[in-house]
Amino acid sequence: MVFDWLRARRRRRLLASRPIPDGFFETVAGGIAVLRDLEPGLRRRLYDAATLFLHEKRFEGCGGLQLSDELRCAIALQACLLVLGLPAGVDAFAGVRTVLVYPEGFTARRRDEDEFGIVTEGHEELLGEAWDEGQVVLNAHDVIEGGAVRDGFNLVLHEFAHQLDMASGEDDGVPPLPAGRDRQVFAQVLETAAARLAAAEERGEETAVDAYAAESPAEAFAVFTEAFFELPDLLAQEFPEVYAHLAAFYRQPAADTRCGG
Repeated sequence: MVFDWLRARRRRRLLASRPIPDGFFETVAGGIAVLRDLEPGLRRRLYDAATLFLHEKRFEGCGGLQLSDELRCAIALQACLLVLGLPAGVDAFAGVRTVLVYPEGFTARRRDEDEFGIVTEGHEELLGEAWDEGQVVLNAHDVIEGGAVRDGFNLVLHEFAHQLDMASGEDDGVPPLPAGRDRQVFAQVLETAAARLAAAEERGEETAVDAYAAESPAEAFAVFTEAFFELPDLLAQEFPEVYAHLAAFYRQPAADTRCGG
C-alpha cells in the first residue's frame, strides 16, 4: 500500500515536470502511421503513458546500436498504444523490465528437446522476441520501417502483445480478460480465424492478415493485435468475431471513431 502510494506520487511529479516536451513526442509520432489520426484526448494519454514507460523501463542497444531518443520514444509510443484502454494502463507491462534493440534482424541460438529426449541445436533468424523473463527484443530497422506504413505489420505491437499474453501466466494466446469474458471462447474465436488463414495460404491465396497467426495460439493473438490497430476496418470486415473480442479486451474506440476528424 505504501509502495503504491509512493509510486503514484512519483508518477504525478514526473508527469507534471513534462521531462519530454510534447513537441518531441509529436515529431516522433508523426512518423508512425498508426498514431497519426489519434484524437487529442487519446494522444494526451498516450504521451503520459509513454513518459512513464520511458522512465521505468530499461533500454539497451545491442550489436553496436547507439539508441537515440527518437527510437526509444517510437518504441514507447507504439507499445503504450496497446494499453490506453486497459484499466491497469502502463502497469499492464509490469512484467517488462528491459527492451533490447538490435540494428536489424538478429540470430538466436536454439536448443530444443523433443518428447523422446532427443536434443537438437541450431540458429534461427529473428526480427524480435518477447521473453517471459521480462525482456522484449526488437530491431531498429523494423521498428521504423514497420511503423511508417499501415500494412498490418508492426513489430512493436506484435512483441508487446506477447507480453500482455504472458501476463495471464501462460503464453497461450489469451491475455488477462475483463470479468465475464470466457477464456475458452476467446481462444476458440482466434483459433478458428487462424485456421481460416492457414487454409487460404495452402490454397495459394493472399490473405488480408498474416497467416503466421496459425503458427500457435500466442502468435494468433499477436498477429491479430497488429491487424486490430493497423487495419481495423479490414479486420472488422474479414474477421468480425476476432475484432469484437479484441475491441472488448483493448477497450479502444471503434475503428471509425478513433480519429478526431
